[in-house]
Amino acid sequence: MPLQRPMNRILLNVLLDGALAAVATPLARFIADPGGGLLHPLWFVAGGAITLLLAGLPFRMPQQYWRFGGIEDLLGVVGGSVASAFLFAMLLLLAGFPWPTATFPVVHALTLIVALGTPRVIYRLGRTRTRDGDAAQRVLLAGAGEGADLFLRALAYRSGFRVLGLLSLRAGQVARRMHGHTILGSLDQAGAVLARLRTEGRLPTAIVVTEPDLSGPPLAALLAQADAEGVPVRRMPRPTALQSAPDPAGGLELAPVAIEDLLNRPQVPLDRDGMARLVQGRRVLVTGAGGTIGSELARQVAALEPGELVLLDNGEYALWQIDQELAETHPAVLRQTCIADVRDEARIRAVFEAVRPGLVFHAAALKHVPMVEANPLEGLLTNALGTRHVADAARAVRASAMVFISTDKAVNPSSVMGASKRLAEMYVQGLDIAARRGGGMRCVTVRFGNVLGSTGSVVPLFRRQLERGGPLTVTHPDMQRYFMTVREAVGLVLQASVAGVADAALPGGEQGGIFVLDMGEPVRIVDLARQMIRLAGLRVAEGDAAAPGAIPIRFTGLRPGEKLFEELFHGKEPPAPTSYPGLLMAAPRTADPAIIGRAIDEIAAACRAGQDGAALRQLGRVVPEFEHNRDGAPAHARQPGD
Repeated sequence: MPLQRPMNRILLNVLLDGALAAVATPLARFIADPGGGLLHPLWFVAGGAITLLLAGLPFRMPQQYWRFGGIEDLLGVVGGSVASAFLFAMLLLLAGFPWPTATFPVVHALTLIVALGTPRVIYRLGRTRTRDGDAAQRVLLAGAGEGADLFLRALAYRSGFRVLGLLSLRAGQVARRMHGHTILGSLDQAGAVLARLRTEGRLPTAIVVTEPDLSGPPLAALLAQADAEGVPVRRMPRPTALQSAPDPAGGLELAPVAIEDLLNRPQVPLDRDGMARLVQGRRVLVTGAGGTIGSELARQVAALEPGELVLLDNGEYALWQIDQELAETHPAVLRQTCIADVRDEARIRAVFEAVRPGLVFHAAALKHVPMVEANPLEGLLTNALGTRHVADAARAVRASAMVFISTDKAVNPSSVMGASKRLAEMYVQGLDIAARRGGGMRCVTVRFGNVLGSTGSVVPLFRRQLERGGPLTVTHPDMQRYFMTVREAVGLVLQASVAGVADAALPGGEQGGIFVLDMGEPVRIVDLARQMIRLAGLRVAEGDAAAPGAIPIRFTGLRPGEKLFEELFHGKEPPAPTSYPGLLMAAPRTADPAIIGRAIDEIAAACRAGQDGAALRQLGRVVPEFEHNRDGAPAHARQPGD
C-alpha cells in the first residue's frame, strides 16, 4: 500500500509523456515536410512514443515531480528528447524508410522538447502562483542573496505571504529583480522605501531578514527605520524548515530577531591553532561546567580535541545536561563528570588527585549580586575560598595552567560578590607572579562583563516579563552594563589562555596582569528593554496616555550591592593594549599569595562561625576599594573613570 501512490504517479508520467511524444512525432514530420501530410500509420505514432519512453529512462523522466520541477528536470527533458529523436531516426534507417528531410531529426528533437517541456512549465507555474490574495501578509525582504532566493522558492509552495520587494545589502543591486520581485533599495534606504510604500497604500506588515549574517549596527539601523514606520522586523525560518517537504496548506512561521543579534559585533580573529596546541591531547578540567560560561567552555574545549574532558559542578541536573549534550555533539571525546563543591577542600583535592588535569578552567562561582548580598558568607566561601581550593589543588598535581574567570564587578566593588571575586583575583595574581619567577603552574585571570542570556541575567528576565504582558522592570533610568555573547566571551577566554601561557612579552604580565575582554560600549538597560519590546512587535507605553496593549517600563530602584556603572579597569590600572584583538591587559595591585591566603582563611573562619560583620570587615581591609552599597542607594554608584 505505501508504494501504490508513487507507482501510480510514475505510471501517469509514462502515459502523459508517451501521449505527448505520439502527438509530437507526426507533428515533427509535418513541420519538416508539410507536403508529406500530417497523418501517418499507427506504427509511426507508436514508434515515436516508445522511443521517447526508452530514451527517457536514463534521464529519469518517469520519476519527475512536475509541481517541483526545476532546471535539472528541464535538462532531463532536453536530453531525453534529443536521445529519442536520434533513436527514432536510426530505427527509420534500419527499417529502410528514408527521412522526410535531412533536418528531420533536429526538428523532431525540438518538437519533443517543446511538447514535453511546455506542459511541465505551465503546470509548475500554475501550482506555484501566489494564491493568498488580500489575506496574505505583505512583506519586504531585507537581503537579496541566497537566503532571499531560498525564501522566495519556499513561498512558491506555501501560502501566507505576498512579497512587495527586496532591500539589498549593496546599492549596486538596486532595481534588479529576483524571482519577479524588484530590489527597491538598499538597507540604508529602508526608511525612504517604507515611506514610499506607505504613500502608495502598500506598507508591509513586516520586514523579513533573509541574510543570516545581518547583525550588529546594520541590523539595529534597519530596526530603527522600520520602527519609525511602525513595521516589525522578523527573521525568516531556518533553512531546514524552508527546505523540508513543502506543504501548500501550511504557512511559514517567521522568527523574532534576537537581542543578541543587535549587540553582536564583528568577529574577532582568534588564534585557533594556538588554542588547539593548548588543549589538544591534554586532560582538561572545567569547574562550574553546568553554568553558562562553564558549559560553553566545555563545548569549545571539546571541539579542540582534548585527551579527556572532566566536567565538575555541584548541581546534578546542570552537569547531566552538558554531559548529555557533549555525548551527542562530540562522542569521540573521553569525558568524566564529577559532582563536587569547590568549598569542600578535601573533595576538591581528591578529585584533582584522581584525574590529575593538565589544564584547569575555573568558572564556578556565585555571580548574582542580590543573591550574594542576601547570603554574603556563602558568596565569600564559594568565590574566594573556593578559588583558593581549586588553585591549590591544581598546583599540587602540577597542572601546567589554571584559567580563572573573573568579572567587571571586581573593579571598585560595591557588592560582596564583586569584592569576593577581587579577593580571588589577588590570590591567583600572586600565584602567577611566583610561577613567572620560580616556575610552576601559570595562572591566567580573565575579566569581562555581562553575558547575554546567562542564568539570572536581564535578557531572560525581560523575555519572561514580555510573555506575561509586562511591565518590564529596570532598576534605574541611568543603569548601564557591558554585554557580550557567551560564544564570543569564551572564545576570547581561550585566546587569553593561549596568550597568558605562551606570551612572555605581554605588557604587565610579569606583575600579575589581568586580561580584560574588549566589551565595546556599555548599553543602557532601559534602552535594552525598549528594544526588546519593539523586537516582540509591541509598543513601549509612553506616559499615562499609552496605547492599549503597549508594554510599560517600571523603575524599581537600585538593589543592594548594585551600582549604576560597571567598570572594566580601576582608575589606577589603565588598560594596556596587547597584540591580540579583543584583549586588553590590566595591572592592578597585587599582594603576596601567602598573605592573601591567610586573609582568606580568616574570612572563611568568620563565615563558618556565622560572623557576617567580622568577615566583611576583614574583606574591606584586604580589598580597600570595596565600598559596600548595602541599601542600593544610587549615591554609592561610581561614575566611569572614578
